[in-house]
Amino acid sequence: MAEVVNLRQVRKAKARAEAKGVADENAARFGRTKELKKLEAARAEAERSALDGHERE
Repeated sequence: MAEVVNLRQVRKAKARAEAKGVADENAARFGRTKELKKLEAARAEAERSALDGHERE
């Protein structure tokens, strides 16, 4: 005999799987780690301070 399946749960599980796939794809495309963000911020600050250091009065 076949197993009884709750269609609402199956639909929700399928939607979750699709959403996770999209989220993983977006994370791979746009995501940056916390270390990368900190590194970029430090580089930007260093560039900004170097530029300010060359400013004429």
